Amino acid sequence: MSIIAQSELLRYAQQVPLRESASTLKVAKAFGRKTVFLSHSHKDAELAKGLKNRLREQDVEVYIDWEDNSMPDKPNGETAKKVKEKIVECHLFLFLATQNSVSSRWCPWEIGFADGKKAYDEIAIVPTRDERGRYYGNEYLQLYRRLIITDNMKKMGVFRPGEDKGNLLGKYLTYL
Repeated sequence: MSIIAQSELLRYAQQVPLRESASTLKVAKAFGRKTVFLSHSHKDAELAKGLKNRLREQDVEVYIDWEDNSMPDKPNGETAKKVKEKIVECHLFLFLATQNSVSSRWCPWEIGFADGKKAYDEIAIVPTRDERGRYYGNEYLQLYRRLIITDNMKKMGVFRPGEDKGNLLGKYLTYL
């Protein structure tokens, strides 16, 4: 089991997803797919895309705000309102922890909002490791579950804080 290397996410960003994305979250839910709100820094768009592609392999639909045509061009109050709605609408809230997201103005606000609206089991951190071996997400790992890659990027697991045993993502999502 290991923290997700940012280089692996970049590699996944270049791959064509095996599954096509649903047109809306409602359509995804109608087909029985679990939905995820992915909180991330827009500076990490390629990392977010890679995680989205990897999660899509698990039959998970990922909402990314910059892919939503209904979002305003410049962030404003309407942006915040829509983000709040999508966080509530999705089954799971994931925080992609990077240097950029931890220092972002929006990402900590999003996780704070999610913390007040979602059940404990519906929030998880995706800690990452950069090319220099630095880890991100430590400030949240003692509070929330974490999404970890197992078996050379073949499986994903969700673990409680401080525990080395967890559930494979697919099994975990059946409980949500």
